[in-house]
Amino acid sequence: MLTKRIIPCLDIKNGRTVKGVNFVNLIDAGDPVALAKQYAEVGADELVFLDISATLEGRKTMLEMVLKVAAQVNIPFTVGGGISTVEDVDALLHCGADKVSINSSAIKRPVLINELSQKFGSQCVVVAIDAKQIDGKWVVHLAGGTIPTELDLFDWAKEVEQRGAGEILFTSMDNDGTKEGFANEALAKLSALVNIPIIASGGAGSVQHFVDTFVKGKSDAALAASVFHFGEIPIPTLKQELKNNTIEVRL
Repeated sequence: MLTKRIIPCLDIKNGRTVKGVNFVNLIDAGDPVALAKQYAEVGADELVFLDISATLEGRKTMLEMVLKVAAQVNIPFTVGGGISTVEDVDALLHCGADKVSINSSAIKRPVLINELSQKFGSQCVVVAIDAKQIDGKWVVHLAGGTIPTELDLFDWAKEVEQRGAGEILFTSMDNDGTKEGFANEALAKLSALVNIPIIASGGAGSVQHFVDTFVKGKSDAALAASVFHFGEIPIPTLKQELKNNTIEVRL
């Protein structure tokens, strides 16, 4: 049985880690390099590093920061933000990233998923999907959750799998930063629909929320930010509790 993964997320803006609620009202959460090192030491399974304003500002991910973080960690490390070409991914992998996360660029040009998985392997390609419920339908958004699209979450998830994505990082914009739990109903539906791992994101506020997303949401991994950044849930404590709930984790 595959172990479930715990993944801290570093949202980076202007070289600092930030955290908001429902994608807005950002507050400072510390130095990304120091946080990354700390997470690797306390038992995080992977890290996700998102340059959250790169797409909106029309620029590339900060390679220098990726180099610094990669030098401090010995766990898989995913980088996203402003990635739109094979060359972008090549540069990030050379700087020490293990995987890349694409979102807006995949929506605008879906064949990018095919190109990246063919060149670097599907295990390297994470497609991030930000969605919120509008009139009972999960609507995919792009550009850091600022622009709604015509895409349905579940249709798009099936398409990205067919195009060669290795994982899906699904963030419920409705749950993001609320600390009221993950969108487990949508996560369970996604898990039943596709055969690639689903990373749950948006809504972690307690240990029970992590238990619930693995049991009810059928998630393969759970990503969170503020509960880890501000020390509300220590990762060793969380993993022990998951183990106590017969959820397989790497201790």
